[in-house]
Amino acid sequence: MSRRLVIERRADAGSLAAWIAPAIALLLTVVTCMLLFALLGRAPQQVVEVFFIAPLATLRGWGEVGLKAAPLILCGVGLALCFRANVWNIGAEGQLIAGAIAGGGVALLTSAASGGGWFVLVLLAGAAGGMAWAALAAWLRDRFNANEILVTLMLVYVAQLLLVYVVRGPWRDAAGFGFPQTAMFASGARMPVLVPGTRLHIGLPLALMVAALTWGLLQRTTAGLQLRVHGVAPRAARYAGFSARRTLWFAMLACGALAGIAGAAETAGPLGQLTPAVSPGYGFAAIIVAFAARLHPLGVCVSAFVMALLYIGGELAQSRLGLPAALTGVMQGTWLFALLACEALARVRVRWRGAAA
Repeated sequence: MSRRLVIERRADAGSLAAWIAPAIALLLTVVTCMLLFALLGRAPQQVVEVFFIAPLATLRGWGEVGLKAAPLILCGVGLALCFRANVWNIGAEGQLIAGAIAGGGVALLTSAASGGGWFVLVLLAGAAGGMAWAALAAWLRDRFNANEILVTLMLVYVAQLLLVYVVRGPWRDAAGFGFPQTAMFASGARMPVLVPGTRLHIGLPLALMVAALTWGLLQRTTAGLQLRVHGVAPRAARYAGFSARRTLWFAMLACGALAGIAGAAETAGPLGQLTPAVSPGYGFAAIIVAFAARLHPLGVCVSAFVMALLYIGGELAQSRLGLPAALTGVMQGTWLFALLACEALARVRVRWRGAAA
């Protein structure tokens, strides 16, 4: 008798194991990074200090975490809608940049004499820009059956090049000493600060409200039912008369609008102008956020908070410990890899089985 490794589906796989998997994945990420710190000649316990304690030690630190969590929540909720509908939108980063360009264009129309409240128009313009960018991918998928994974990903680079063009060309600040950036936005176009003494603006409560409304949409409306059925059982959705075309457009446009709002809020919030570095990769990080939350809109708020800690911790590791900037990406990638592994092991198991020689 010989023995061989086999993969079997777990008969007792339940929702509890699926929800515990992200927490175990985060623990494995911390352990892995502790080993990495040790190899770099740093104390392993500094991982917990830098990534999970120092960012929350002051009010300003809480504000910075909330500032980074807001765009992650908006993009993560939009991606969760797409993925639940079996629409694989990988281009939230491009839609965020398109929203930043559209919102920045409106903000540049204001002046010191403009009244307050222009930030609302900036956010609406951002939503329109993100929707337009997502509509390109939706139209190509709908009209030519193009693969939305490739289309949305390629549109990210087009959006980045468009941003570089406008800040180096027609919108460049004439008094900016040649730097690729626009003029600073007027105060009426800036996002109101939520907590004095911090940079946290009203984008965070807006993002939390969007997450709650999206949860209600999925659980309490017919549109949410159609979207969920299309993601779980497309053939059953067609049999029930649900339109796959309508679901595609709804999911893509909703995600584009939310990512566009995130981009506009970034330019009108902490940045106050358009620069080539509008986003440090929020649209891509939101993919991890969405899957860590099990595609649940309210769970996205929790996973976005953890991802924001990783961003702040990576910045602190650079400034305090002299570690490379790539450390944030390493943490994010490790979390994704561990998450996928834990998700798989929650559903299947590997064991030895005897077989005839």
